[in-house]
Amino acid sequence: MMTKTNKFIYWISTLWLALGMLSTGIVQLIQMKEEVDKITELGYPIYFLTIIGVWKILGVIAVLIPKFPLLKEWAYAGFFFAMSGAVFSHLASEDGAKEYFGPILLIILTVISWYFRPADRKTK
Repeated sequence: MMTKTNKFIYWISTLWLALGMLSTGIVQLIQMKEEVDKITELGYPIYFLTIIGVWKILGVIAVLIPKFPLLKEWAYAGFFFAMSGAVFSHLASEDGAKEYFGPILLIILTVISWYFRPADRKTK
């Protein structure tokens, strides 16, 4: 049984997660100059932006649509791996603290959304 508080926590964290992943996914897909500069500075090829952007948008769809609990598990895992990879990439590049804020926030939102998801959104 899901309490109202848990449902509230789930939906707030999930909507913020979806907004964060969708907005950054779009920015990566359209290859904004700042994103191209950052990905190049981190040592990745520019086409990596397209791959991550598409994955983020598909992940948002998977997390928000009803049913498909196994697909949701993969989306949450993908978000976690992508954002922890971003944190380690910034660490390796010795970036400033502000570069960690977005990925760490998205990791936290991913974990909270995953933890508080309703029973019908979990694998059996």
